[in-house]
Amino acid sequence: MSEAPQGDQDPRPAGEATEDGLESVTSHEDLVKLLAEQFARADVSLRELQTRADRAGGTRLPRSTCADMLAGRRFPKKAVMVAFLRGCRVPDHQLPAWERAWERVRVNQLPAGSLEIAAQVMTAPDNPGTARAAGRRRRRAALLTAVAVLTAAVILSVIIVQRATPQRGASEGAPDHIVNPAHIVSDDGRAFPRGGWSRFTVTVNPANTGVRLTRRLDAGVGLQRATITVDGSPAAEWRPLLEDGIYKWRDQIVTIPPNLTTGRRSLTIVNTCVSASGFNEFLYTVEHEVDGVWSTADTVDIGRDHTASEAAHDYRVVGEDWAGTQTFAYPPRKEAWSVQ
Repeated sequence: MSEAPQGDQDPRPAGEATEDGLESVTSHEDLVKLLAEQFARADVSLRELQTRADRAGGTRLPRSTCADMLAGRRFPKKAVMVAFLRGCRVPDHQLPAWERAWERVRVNQLPAGSLEIAAQVMTAPDNPGTARAAGRRRRRAALLTAVAVLTAAVILSVIIVQRATPQRGASEGAPDHIVNPAHIVSDDGRAFPRGGWSRFTVTVNPANTGVRLTRRLDAGVGLQRATITVDGSPAAEWRPLLEDGIYKWRDQIVTIPPNLTTGRRSLTIVNTCVSASGFNEFLYTVEHEVDGVWSTADTVDIGRDHTASEAAHDYRVVGEDWAGTQTFAYPPRKEAWSVQ
């Protein structure tokens, strides 16, 4: 699904990260969290961020780089982070605090002792004009060179460059690294942009005291968000998830309020996309709770290869902009497959 360009207009002002919050950042995880918050507040697509950076000139901001940075897979260069923040419309007067936070994280990533060696060499006493002083200067230069090489090695070990793939209705490409074959799944599905919607009807036990809806999605397209109605009543929301360009399959779970399900034999569910990144769907599993026990009530398999399942559930999609089959991997740990 295409990430719709949002034009030249500024989004609403991004929520400001407090200086106290930035000054408390000491780890890569802390920095990623604040960057993700800025991105969410900016309500802008990765494509638009790339366009803004290209328009401004200077540091480029590829979508794959932003995705890796927001997922914590890649520690950004300072210039890339600043370009990202400017693309999110963070005011210039806040940028120095972000740069200080970046520097603290970068220093904390250096091997223990490397900074101490550099400091000792730089502060060693010197007597200009003597052969001994010249020897010290040569040793100082050699040690500083060694520290620089060690630092470069650390940076290279932290920055893992992922192959960039263009995004359409769903992200493209199979995993290009070693994964457990048991975690790789091929499935077909559909996608639609903001304003589009899908509808289907499922059966449940009228004696249910709760219903859960699980959707398989391609998380290679990040920040998908959609509202859910049940028989015309607002019920829940598919909350946005950060993009994962490596392990792209996720099973997202929402709980439908019991007052919308108890006593009913069928439920008509409508998902309406409200995010710029669009919305994709491959498989829906419906669970109901009866007498305190959860079990599968119904399954809706989406896609051109499962038109029988779509027809049986009166499936309909409006605004479809992608349909096809994807082969992706779930995360290595099975407990990470499902998200709320």
